[in-house]
This record gives sequence, structure tokens and C-alpha cells, in this order.
Amino acid sequence: MSQSRSFLLLQGVCSPFFARLADQLKADGHRVFKLNFNAGDWAYWGVRPACNYRGPVSELRDFLDHKYRQYGITDQILFGDRRPVHRSAVDRGEACGIRTHVFEEGYFRPYWITLEREGVNGHSLLPRDPDWFREVGMQLPDYGDGQPFQSSFKIRAAHDVAYHSAGFWNPLFFPRYRSHAPVIAPIEYFGFAFRLPMLRFHKLRDNALINNLISSSTPFFLLPLQLGSDAQILDHSRFEDMAEVIEFVMESFAQYAPMDARLVIKNHPLDMGLVNHQKLIRSLSERFDLCGRIDYLETGNLEALLNHAQGTVTVNSTVGSLSLGLNCPTITLSDPIYNLPGLTFQGRLDDFWVERPLPDSELFRRFRNTVIHTTQVNGGFYCCDGIALAVKNSLCMLEPEYSPLEKLL
Repeated sequence: MSQSRSFLLLQGVCSPFFARLADQLKADGHRVFKLNFNAGDWAYWGVRPACNYRGPVSELRDFLDHKYRQYGITDQILFGDRRPVHRSAVDRGEACGIRTHVFEEGYFRPYWITLEREGVNGHSLLPRDPDWFREVGMQLPDYGDGQPFQSSFKIRAAHDVAYHSAGFWNPLFFPRYRSHAPVIAPIEYFGFAFRLPMLRFHKLRDNALINNLISSSTPFFLLPLQLGSDAQILDHSRFEDMAEVIEFVMESFAQYAPMDARLVIKNHPLDMGLVNHQKLIRSLSERFDLCGRIDYLETGNLEALLNHAQGTVTVNSTVGSLSLGLNCPTITLSDPIYNLPGLTFQGRLDDFWVERPLPDSELFRRFRNTVIHTTQVNGGFYCCDGIALAVKNSLCMLEPEYSPLEKLL
């Protein structure tokens, strides 16, 4: 076992994952401390000892300084490095020589989650040099898809409802807490309650449209939508929301794409349904004279679309990695970790509609194996089997002095 350390756990996902992880770290001989920011954190932590922060975010830095010294903190663990309650911790931790371990949704899904030191996504320490991935990836095994497990949307939704239901007590016990989410949970649930039952009606229409596109060999490009509330858009892109993305892509498509090509816009599976994308697309189609050339999907087989698309346009979605893995030409409108020469198109979107070089499949294989080796944990955040896998497999990245990426660098 590695040398005993002192871990401070900040805010995690809406599930028992952080509590289970803390139990295992304690069993391995480490000291573990927890900071709760709201009643949901409190409820999921259970009866384990913890400290509750009830002050404003503006005073969190001084509070953290005190706790770092009081508990002799060597490491801190958190989910999502762009949450307001975590930004001070990330900055202050680096200044104080404290390792910051950041969990996030996986770069390669569904059986991987992300665990990096100091930052994820746009703040990842992964190099942006394709030659580095070519060299390092040559020495690594093929990781495949990892050990599978069953994790339904219902399990995730149940944890989310339980976590936010505990928020009923926030005005009493955590009166200054403000969620990082731009939409409060009741409104989010209202949107899901309307959208999800309608998906079964969209599915027949969407599948028929996809089958027709494929069987008729119609050339089409794919724009997979992302969640406008996600840090990938709000913090790691130049766009304010997905409406701005849709307008930008459709305007370029109207001016520069081949006249026989279509643009397929597919909604995100976890979209709350609060924004009427279809209405916006109809309006923009009239404005850019694209009527009859734009298809909008609420559902549909993403892999089938990528296997037959002329190209994929994304901001920084993990769909981009899937697209590259299926050898589909891909362009990003931001700078995700896979935006590398040899993988994604490096020119302007206006030129992508015509040029579209294929990604280097061998480079992608080495890139994928390297990213999984250095930043991915086989497991999940929500179901029992996924959590057990994630806890077990996280330890080999949390406990050593140097992370797998630091060792390679």
C-alpha cells in the first residue's frame, strides 16, 4: 500500500459513489475528511463525520486554507472542476501543493469515467501533440470497452431526485448555497416529464428518417447537440448556448455545403426539453433558404448515423471521439482533448463541407489507449456494480505518488 495520506472530499455526483470511495480509502489506511455544501451532500454522506460549509462562495478560500492546515490535507477529490464551489479549491490546492483529483463523466462511454489530476476537459494535462500519442500509445495495450455493467437511466434519475429532494432543507441548514446548475431541479424534472414520454412517438419517425437516408445513399452531415448547461459549452467554448451553435453551423452549411447534402441535427439524450430546438431550426431554415435540407432527430441510432455520415460537426462532445473511432471525418468548434492534427479537421468549418480528410485510424487507436491508460477508470457513478468497479479501479490512480499520466510525462 502507498504511504498514508489525508484526503478531503468536496462535492461529488448525485449518488453514493463518494461515500463508497471514502470507505475504501479509510480501509486502506488513509485519513478522509468531507466538506458538505448542501443537504444533498449531507444526505448521501450519511452518518460519516463531515464538516458543513454554510458561508458564501466568496469566503470559501479562507475556509479551505483553515481546513487544509487543520487536517493536514495532502489530496482533495471533487467532481467537476468548474463548479463555483470547486474553483477556489482547485486554485488554492495548487498554490498549497495539494494534489487535486477531478472526477468527470468519461471521455469514452459508457463503461469509463474520467479521473485526472488538476483538471479535466479544457484543463486536462494531456499533451496536445499527436507525435507524443503516437510514441506513447505504441507501448500500451488495447483497452477495448472495459468491463460492462447495467446502469439504467431510471437509477440515475432516482439518485438525482433523492439528492435534490434533500435540498428542501437547504434554506434552513445551508441558506447561502447556490447550485452550479442554471436551471433548478423542479423545472428540470418538469421538462423531462414532458419530453421523455414523447420519445416513443419520435422513435418511429426518427428511425424511418435514418433508414431512408442510409438506403437512398443521401449524403448528409451530422451535428449532435450538447447540453447547453454543461461546462463544455459554458466554460470550454466560445458559444453561449446550443442555439448559437445551431445558427453558426446552419449558416456555414447554407453557404458552403454541396447542394445535394443534408444536415442532420440530433438532440442530446439527456436534454430537458425546455428549449424548442425544432422551432429554432425551422426559423433558421427559412432564413438561410435551407428548407428541405435539414433533418431534426430527437432519438435514433447514433452509431448508424456516424457510419454513413459524410462528416461530424461538434463543439467538444464525446461524440467526436466516437466519430473518430468509426473513421468519420470530424471537426470541432472548440478545443477538446481529441482535437489533434491527424484526427480532426484543422481548417475552417466553411471548408470542412468539401475537404473532409479521414482521421488517421492508427493515431486514433494509440490516442484512445493512451487516454484510457492515463485518465479513465472502468466503472460508473450510479448503479451498484458500476460504483463498485469505479471505487476499486480509482485507487490505483488516487493512491500512488504519481498518476499514470505523470509517469509517462
